Amino acid sequence: MTDKVIVTNISALKTKYGEKTDDVLSAVERLISADKLRGLDTVMIPLDDQDEMGKIGGIAVANPIDPMENKEAIDSVYNALLPDYLVLLGSIDVIPHQDMANPVFNSGEDDDVLADGDLPYACDSGYSQDAEDFIGPTRAVGRIPDLTGATDPGYLINLLETAITATSRPLTDFAGYFGISAAVWRGSTRLSLRNIFGTHTSLLLSPLDGPNWLSNQINKRLHFINCHGAPATHQFFGQSGNSFPPSHDASLLTSNIEEGTVVAAECCFGAELYDPFLLGGGQMGICSTYLAEKAYGFFGSTTIAYGPANTNGAADLICQYFLKSVLGGASLGRAALEARQKFASSSSQLDPVDLKTLAQFNLLGDPSICPVAGATPTKSIPVNSEEIGGEVHNIERKERRQQLRSKGRWLEQSQPVVSTKSYSEDSAEITSTMQNIADKFELKGSKLLSFQIKNPALSEDTLLSKSLKATAFHVLQGRGPSELEDFQDNGSSEQNSMNPMICIVAKEVNGKIVSFRELHKK
Repeated sequence: MTDKVIVTNISALKTKYGEKTDDVLSAVERLISADKLRGLDTVMIPLDDQDEMGKIGGIAVANPIDPMENKEAIDSVYNALLPDYLVLLGSIDVIPHQDMANPVFNSGEDDDVLADGDLPYACDSGYSQDAEDFIGPTRAVGRIPDLTGATDPGYLINLLETAITATSRPLTDFAGYFGISAAVWRGSTRLSLRNIFGTHTSLLLSPLDGPNWLSNQINKRLHFINCHGAPATHQFFGQSGNSFPPSHDASLLTSNIEEGTVVAAECCFGAELYDPFLLGGGQMGICSTYLAEKAYGFFGSTTIAYGPANTNGAADLICQYFLKSVLGGASLGRAALEARQKFASSSSQLDPVDLKTLAQFNLLGDPSICPVAGATPTKSIPVNSEEIGGEVHNIERKERRQQLRSKGRWLEQSQPVVSTKSYSEDSAEITSTMQNIADKFELKGSKLLSFQIKNPALSEDTLLSKSLKATAFHVLQGRGPSELEDFQDNGSSEQNSMNPMICIVAKEVNGKIVSFRELHKK
């Protein structure tokens, strides 16, 4: 019985590391041996090896960077072995993110053509570029990434060694937290911290705090970060008015992170696996640095993320759900899966920003690691494991997976979600109402995006079909006077790339706008 499958692409690793690829494979063998001592039956499947793929009825990946080939191959592996954990070994130049289209792409505002990520690898649905096809995740998936563009495997071997020696710690070792926020989002972050930890009194705000953190501030094992991010940069940023100082800096994290740390970061591009060697100094990003410093897991976004300033939504919620599951004793992979499922089911309908949020947040780290030693929920009776077909704790884990698999399939079949194909046939009343909202926020040159809602569980002969129901979402993106001032006054190219922007998502019910929410680019 296979508990954990590691998938990788040997030819892609050899292109990067040549003969040193053997050192990586030796580290993988040590991880497999360590897992065996932990009661996990782990195997590695090379996605590019036709002999190995043929044994499970799959087709080998010929082009390592082709999303469709990788999705189909990994589905074949999962369906054949049904592991409790699925590990993607390597960065996006070994196993690519899936190329889902960004439902709220708007040139000049949200410039992400793709909301790329690993979500489809966690879903039973076949390859697609439509994020709406992946609202029912069923698999516990995590990525152990090397550095994109690297030629020395030392970084990847270090991450494998972290997984080899990982251990669960008592809940007391996770007392307190390291929580930082852009000052303008203090209201939202206080609410998030209270929801996760029961208190917000240790919140640190940028400007004023950071990025040179004191050891008694940063030496906590749970980190929650709600700051600005930017593409291909090793810093996060705070904000107050038109000031965007660095709030967190990868170059300052060395030797300051406790082994076993788990991070949830709402920031735009917080988990972007960019190539640090294309940048002058070769400084790796914050997510990569945390893992290099023996953090166990990093949960973050590949692209532009969103959340409210004073309430919770979008990135706030999915990050909260992840950390709460970790605190409850879940493995990192189960925590990511539970966070995705809870987020997908937390709204009556998934709007376009919800859909992007679900698509873009990924787990970096070995998904089988359980950072917090959880209390055993049931009393086991000593029995011969061979007589019952496995260890008791493994059986309970597989029962949990079956429950989560059933929930994911229910979400796929039942959860209302927007169609990612926007349409432009709005009534005069809808157009007028949305213009009034744009005027309220003084949005300049904002383009209206509209999306119909699909309700797969609704049929014409049900009572639900006769009730009031949401039929569409409408999205405005832009910058008001303060955002325009912030953007124009910044001298830093990195800060300018953040392009401060607000996003209005309005709900239509039976031909009328009934509510809207204001979200901010992280």
